[in-house]
Amino acid sequence: MTYLLFLVGLAGLVAGGELLVRGASSIARAFHLSPMLIGLTIVGFGTSAPELIVSVQAALEGKPGIAIGNVLGSNIGNTLLILGASALLAPLIIPGRKLWRDLFFMLAATAAIWVMLLDGTVTRLDGFLLIAGLLAFLVTAFIAGSGHPPEGGAEPSGPAWKPWVITGAGLVLLVIGARFLVDSATTIARDFGISEAVIGLTIVAVGTSLPEMATSIIAAFRKHTEIAVGNIVGSNIFNIFGILGITALLTPIPAEARFAAIDMPWVAASAVGLTVVAFVLGGLPRIAGIGLLAAYGGYIWLLG
Repeated sequence: MTYLLFLVGLAGLVAGGELLVRGASSIARAFHLSPMLIGLTIVGFGTSAPELIVSVQAALEGKPGIAIGNVLGSNIGNTLLILGASALLAPLIIPGRKLWRDLFFMLAATAAIWVMLLDGTVTRLDGFLLIAGLLAFLVTAFIAGSGHPPEGGAEPSGPAWKPWVITGAGLVLLVIGARFLVDSATTIARDFGISEAVIGLTIVAVGTSLPEMATSIIAAFRKHTEIAVGNIVGSNIFNIFGILGITALLTPIPAEARFAAIDMPWVAASAVGLTVVAFVLGGLPRIAGIGLLAAYGGYIWLLG
């Protein structure tokens, strides 16, 4: 039964990612929005739903380490693992002019949370500031991404509600598939005698990022480069501004010193590294993907 759930979860991720990419592309064409904007918002925020649920529940249950660690670990995994794997599958070439504003917000969010973690608590005031940053990002993104001509000049056919239903169905399948996959993989790992620490560092840590992984890899395979990259950048921004902002508004989050001292340098280095590579190389060619994956392997090795 466990192996069947594993396969069901995997199928859900693949089907959900396919539907999400297809629906998001149709929404972009129908409303004359850039694919990058859709990737940054609907796709990026939607695939962060598991992180939001995990962090809010953890904070309310008195487990602040999980609430913060989930977000920081997810951002590291998003940039190094998921973009690395996506670029290895298909080069993600995007002109720097399409990325600079969004990468700036990602760097600003990273710097803001690092400063907030230094005093040992993400307070409610910090939460308000993070939400304000999210609102500023959304306003800027929609101003920049509106009025985009449809790809190839073609308008999507069919009823206007269809792309939204497809996108929503994709998000639901991604969340359900990720849950099945993580639960079943954890059970299988225990059956093989794998330690809880290794399970936590691998299966659970990557588990909440599975929707982003499935969506970006499928988008890269389908040559929807802007959605693949926008999904990750948008998810990283929402993880900090949105998830930690909402969580801190509900309850202040105590932060262990290790987050600022050990984990944040990796979050910052991955964000800065992505920015530098994107501008110097004009996107993420396969060689950059290999470098990102190697860096993620180094991170997991150091944690172990």
